[in-house]
Amino acid sequence: MKVRIPQQGGVGNMSEMLKRAQKMQEEMQEKQAELETREYEISAGGGAVTVKINGKREILSLDIQPDIVDPDDVEMLSDILIAAVNEAIKKVDTVAEEEMAKVSGQMGLPGMF
Repeated sequence: MKVRIPQQGGVGNMSEMLKRAQKMQEEMQEKQAELETREYEISAGGGAVTVKINGKREILSLDIQPDIVDPDDVEMLSDILIAAVNEAIKKVDTVAEEEMAKVSGQMGLPGMF
């Protein structure tokens, strides 16, 4: 007795899926390159510190309002700088995740990306 296994699209279906995966990979590389060129400006401490960062997570500039520089309270300035830089990095990561999800969502393979 021979067992017949129904085919689910066979090689053609696999070929199509591989083409779609390759296209998605190319789109993700293009999107990553575009994201790396973007610049973001984030403020902290009520605008006392402004950080400009690019998509590669490189700090491009750091602007500190002179009135918050208190030689007797360097710790506060340090805390505001850390908050600004962390918020800038978080912004870059959030935008990158959202943009990449748009690209990878096209594939329609739950749990793969």
